[in-house]
Amino acid sequence: MRQRPLAARLTAFLAALACLAPALAEDEEPLRPEEAYRYVVADTGDAIEIDWAIEDGYYLYRNKLAFESGTNGVKLGAAELPEGLMHEDEYFGKQQIYRDRFYVTVPYTVEGQRPASVELVIKNQGCWDGGLCYPPQVWTENVKLRKTAGDKPKLELGSVGAASGAMGDFPPPDEVFFPDLFAVDGNTVEVGIRVVPGFYLYKDKISVRSMTEGAMAGQLDLPKGKIKVDEFFGESEVYFDEVIGRLTVARATPEAMDLELEVNYQGCAEGGLCYLPQSKVLSVSLPEAAVITDLSTVPPAADEPISEQGRLAALITDANLGWVLVTFFGLGLLLAFTPCVLPMIPILTSIIAGEGDNTSPMRGFTLAISYVMGMALVYTGAGIVAAAAGAQLQAAFNQPWVLIVFSGFFVLLAMAMFGGYDLQMPSGIQSRLATISGNQKSGTTVGAFVMGALSALIVTACVAPALIASLTVMAQTGDMVRGGAALFAMSLGMGAPLLAVGAAQGHLLPKAGGWMVAVKASFGFMLLGLAVWMLSRILPGSVTLGMWAVLIFMAGVFMGGLTTLTPDSSATQKAGKGFGCLAIIYGVLLLIGALTGGSSLMKPLASINLGGGMMVADNTHIEFQRIKTVDDLDREIAAASSAGKTVMLDFYADWCVSCIEMEEYTFTDAGVQAALSNTVLLQADVTKNDAEDKALLERFGVFGPPTIIFFGTDGQQRHGYEVVGYMKAKAFSEHVQSAFAASVNLTAQKE
Repeated sequence: MRQRPLAARLTAFLAALACLAPALAEDEEPLRPEEAYRYVVADTGDAIEIDWAIEDGYYLYRNKLAFESGTNGVKLGAAELPEGLMHEDEYFGKQQIYRDRFYVTVPYTVEGQRPASVELVIKNQGCWDGGLCYPPQVWTENVKLRKTAGDKPKLELGSVGAASGAMGDFPPPDEVFFPDLFAVDGNTVEVGIRVVPGFYLYKDKISVRSMTEGAMAGQLDLPKGKIKVDEFFGESEVYFDEVIGRLTVARATPEAMDLELEVNYQGCAEGGLCYLPQSKVLSVSLPEAAVITDLSTVPPAADEPISEQGRLAALITDANLGWVLVTFFGLGLLLAFTPCVLPMIPILTSIIAGEGDNTSPMRGFTLAISYVMGMALVYTGAGIVAAAAGAQLQAAFNQPWVLIVFSGFFVLLAMAMFGGYDLQMPSGIQSRLATISGNQKSGTTVGAFVMGALSALIVTACVAPALIASLTVMAQTGDMVRGGAALFAMSLGMGAPLLAVGAAQGHLLPKAGGWMVAVKASFGFMLLGLAVWMLSRILPGSVTLGMWAVLIFMAGVFMGGLTTLTPDSSATQKAGKGFGCLAIIYGVLLLIGALTGGSSLMKPLASINLGGGMMVADNTHIEFQRIKTVDDLDREIAAASSAGKTVMLDFYADWCVSCIEMEEYTFTDAGVQAALSNTVLLQADVTKNDAEDKALLERFGVFGPPTIIFFGTDGQQRHGYEVVGYMKAKAFSEHVQSAFAASVNLTAQKE
């Protein structure tokens, strides 16, 4: 063999090094070849089309592209390559290259029986602008071949436009329109439809819908088309040759997944035929997502609204951080006056009352700040942990044993208010603290902080759109700073009224005398009421009613309902006896109601039989069908869809205050019941928060109850109409009508 000169061999060796070694001066690492050069392969019936997509900063050599058949009986013709860009580099000199996006068509012929698929061998070579040239690549793809009618001659495309217009003179739509999907990244898909010459597509007839659980398609971003006037739809925007649109995909999980999309389109022939609307389900493999997008923040389709929590999540992500903090502080301020936060007032007042008779406004304000900061910091921290771990922390802290322990703790605090013992630290610890910090009762301040922290997890067992928005941003985008800041601002808003309570308590608490005993006793009854309220989440209704009966009866006794008045009794004593008597009477009625199986504080005697007549209150509560698993839900939705009914799914828990509000005040409304007359009512009780409950919550990305989800008569979820938190009856009725009206319109459009 003839040897090359040493200089030539050295030159070749250096060229190889330059081609294979990365540029060390660059900090950026090059992609693997299969990541830099991606493609989708499809059969058109007599040719294989390769849709290439090249990452920015990379290119392929035109003359290095080659295609071979690995299947006997299938012969490939000359590949139809588009013109490339002129480029000169140190590797191969002047060459034509491809960047970004391009198509290659490879015709083929089949000898003998047509196989189901063909093995396509793709040879290529490319480089990275950063200083790396990849070695030649050889990739193999198994391409599924389309079925064709062997006894029907194919139409010449040039003669289609002159056809007479009879259906037999035109090819079927599958031989005219070729939809395709291409994954740009983990959250973006390009939807392309190639159109045979002589035909066109209507822009407003193209739509995409996700068929994969845990993924939601946003609005398809299509380019501007050409204006055409035809006899079918008048003046319309249409596409010739091809159209490529970009689609944002919301992901519930970051893992790589196979996504199925339903692509809908309609087109016509210039020769005088308009095809029926077409629908194809295509699959595309999505890589691992770098950023997970919340389903509620994806740009919705034109017929879908954005839910309140979705708008707030978008505000957190996109708006100025200062405006986000102000907005969420205001939302927290509104939440402060809901039943979820009001129970904090007796806790804080009991802490201040435990200070004794020398509590100043400043001392009360200091304790309130400590309490609120404990609540805000722990609430924010718990939210971040819950969002990161996908955990239901409030459900965990509302387990029966936790509620029993803290109810007992509130009973002990109440006993101190009644004078059962002195609520103070041991004298030895108090002396040491006094030596360290003078007259500051730092131990009590720390205690207020701890109580605020515990209250955040146990007392505020509610969800609201603002809370869900914060958790969503943290869980789905990983932006803990913005999401956590919004949650902290909301927590401060929730605690702001408590600061006023702290200052006022320090000023209004009596300094000495019998009034102090009466005020402390009232705080004691508040704490006992808080204990009963917490236990009501796990106890039967009649037992809870009996506990309220005893508490209210004893409050009436303390108010003086059983004391004897004299002519010299003061107006205050007389008022106390009057209100005390009313409380005693009400307590007796509650006790009778509890003993007869009643459970309503407002109607305790609803089920008592008097002289053969039943004093039964109107049963206006709607009846839910309980489901437990994802399979239960799918089965009931399918049955409802077959019957032409809509579905409402209500996530409920015994410890959820707003859930009980919805049942008592919203679902009992006649207008709401009328709006739900043709609706299957499903309820998922997630009180136990077991594995099946978590699976059901995770399917819809629900952080906690109350959350209500609607499904149309087609069995599809009505995205954007989710209800989170308490909603009044009138607003809920209108919301239901809008959700189901939109469902009817969508179904009509599909038909």
